[in-house]
Amino acid sequence: MKTAEDKTIVREYFNSTGFDRWRRIYGDAEVNKVQLDIRTGHQQTVDHVIGWLEADNNLPSLSICDAGCGVGSLSIPLATAGAKVYASDIAAKMVSEAQDRAVMALSNTANPSFAVQDLESLGGNYHTVICLDVLIHYPQKKADEMISHLCSLAQSRIILSFAPKTFFLTILKKIGTFFPGPSKTTRAYLHSEADIIKILQKNGFSIERTAMTRTNFYFSRLLEATRTSV
Repeated sequence: MKTAEDKTIVREYFNSTGFDRWRRIYGDAEVNKVQLDIRTGHQQTVDHVIGWLEADNNLPSLSICDAGCGVGSLSIPLATAGAKVYASDIAAKMVSEAQDRAVMALSNTANPSFAVQDLESLGGNYHTVICLDVLIHYPQKKADEMISHLCSLAQSRIILSFAPKTFFLTILKKIGTFFPGPSKTTRAYLHSEADIIKILQKNGFSIERTAMTRTNFYFSRLLEATRTSV
């Protein structure tokens, strides 16, 4: 299957049936036990990132690119904390939902700024680039290209999450319990942590902090890397 098809599948899925499903998961609506488990896991990943950034005590001075922002689960709290946030997503429906949520949550509707863009078309220069729960939709070669491009946008730091390629998760994927349910339309790609680290190192970054979120149906490895060379 060509990578271009992966991107098309992701865009179409999150602009159609996937949008309704994930808007509920990333919101406060009543959901089933599996969806609630995924909501909990995703929020834990978001909380890890916010905790890291808050611990540095410089959020109001930062420019942050939230690449693959979804419905704004990370962008909105970062903007609330004072960071200047540039958020984008491949799906127009997700961006529209994020904008609506930002209007409800924030008095300054200019921050975050939202755009409909895929990762490859992102431009600009930011102190920190963050990409959460996006790489699972793309194979390793494409992930390499995406991470390298995101690194080129980051002045100081990049934060990524991905589904780690472990024996346990590989078996789960093979037996079909990885992200279960009838709405499982996009392919789930697992990535080796060693491979992700090599890509970051190749682009001049070194690992600073790591975390792992593990629930019954959500598995996400989180890496923070800082620039070591220009």
